[in-house]
This record gives sequence, structure tokens and C-alpha cells, in this order.
Amino acid sequence: MIKISDKEFKRLTEYLRENYGINLIKKRTLIESRLNNHMQRNGFDNYTDYLNYAVEDKSGREMSNIINILTTNYSYFMREWEHFRYFKEELLPEVMPKVVGRDLRTWSAGCSSGQEPYTMAMLISDYLGGNKAGWDTKVLATDISLKALSVGKEGIYSDESLNGVPAGWKYSYFEKASNIDWRVKDSLKKEVIFRRFNLMDEHFPFKKKFHVIFCRNVMIYFNEQTKQTLIEKFYNSLENGGYLFIGQSESINRNENSFKYVMPSIYKKVG
Repeated sequence: MIKISDKEFKRLTEYLRENYGINLIKKRTLIESRLNNHMQRNGFDNYTDYLNYAVEDKSGREMSNIINILTTNYSYFMREWEHFRYFKEELLPEVMPKVVGRDLRTWSAGCSSGQEPYTMAMLISDYLGGNKAGWDTKVLATDISLKALSVGKEGIYSDESLNGVPAGWKYSYFEKASNIDWRVKDSLKKEVIFRRFNLMDEHFPFKKKFHVIFCRNVMIYFNEQTKQTLIEKFYNSLENGGYLFIGQSESINRNENSFKYVMPSIYKKVG
């Protein structure tokens, strides 16, 4: 086991916090156990040399590898179904009639390997049905992890990972890729736009505001100050009447932001 010194641990955790909002100050054992094999496979026997290499990699791929290893990109179709039920039965009937120019803007922030934005796209498609023509309902799906984005773009998932997907959806939106895998059909794939994006960027570059933002099970890695700053940026990125969904195990301090509480882990911008 390659041990990390106090100086190296401070350097790594401060870099991750300052650049990506990830707080691993209490995860020293996790860092050592998860990075050990990766470092050895790549010929490193100490953290200083490895961190120098990762920071100096201008492509960002090695830092992305560190984030992949140290954070859990765990997602599946229909995760926290109560959110999707609300999205389908309450939000879309309320928001869609008010959308200007048939341009519904939704964002899956921290989309992991794509199950969340694909689920959102299926719900929107089902809601519109035969009235889809003329609508732009593409879901923006962003993540810091290149590996997770690659899986989402490829759109191939195991049979087991589709266990919660209704049979009607399974055969309408997926096709067999092998005996054990399913592939997202092109008709659905074109409804999701995958992009690498760091939520810690000082300014969000979006020209238009969103009607819906999902950012679920992402802020568990952030400290309170980072979380509050991000929530404020989400608020400013939403249209009036827009919704923010966070993870059901997460919460935000309602006294420190302008969102209206709707129900646990669902908030609304009321300007």
C-alpha cells in the first residue's frame, strides 16, 4: 500500500475542493485504498509524482480518472422514482403550457452514466405523444467524469440495469445489443446532449434559463459553503416557476436561499 503523507493529503484534498467542490477531508483511508492499484499500474510509487503528473495533464483526463476512482458514479434507471412520478404527473402538466416557443429546457447536472437524462427524455416523449413535432425538448446531460459521459453517449446498458424499466418503454426506446445488453435507440439518443461540465465554474455559460434542473446525489461531496453557492447558481439559471430536484438523501437550508419548498428534495423558483 502506498501511503499518502500529510502534505500530499492536504494538497490533493485542497485541489479537489477548490477546483471541483469535492470534499474528501475525512476520506484519507478511502483515498489510499482506491488510488493504490491505479498508481501502481501506471508506474507511480508516491503521491507527489502522481499528483504532479495529474495536475500537469492539460487534457484533464488523469484528474478525471482520480474523480472517477474517488467518487461513486452509481446510477440506474428509475432511481428515486417519486421524483419522476412528480415530473410526469405534476410538473409537465403545469410547466408545458407555459413554455414559450415550444422550447423546453431541462438539465441533468451530474448525470453520471446517463440513466437519469434518458429517463427524463422518455417521460417528456410519452407526455407529448403525437404532439412532439415542433417541440425542442432535448435534455442537457453534464458530468465531470469523462468515463461516465462515455457510457451515456454509447447508450449500452445491461439487461439487469433495465429491470425497473416498464416493458413498454424497454421495447419502444431500446434494442438488443447482445444477449445481455440493450442499446438506446437513436430516436431517444438524439434527445439527450452529453457534455463535460464542472459545476464549480464561477459562471454558468448558458444563454437561456432552464425550466427544470435535476442535480441529485451530487452535493453529498460538497461542504456547506460550496453547496449554498451552487444552489444560488441553480436558482439564477432557472426560469420563474422552474424546478430544482436534489437527491432524496440531501437537503438544503431553506432559510439561506430563495427557493420555495415543494416537497422533500423538490424546490421551485417563484420570482
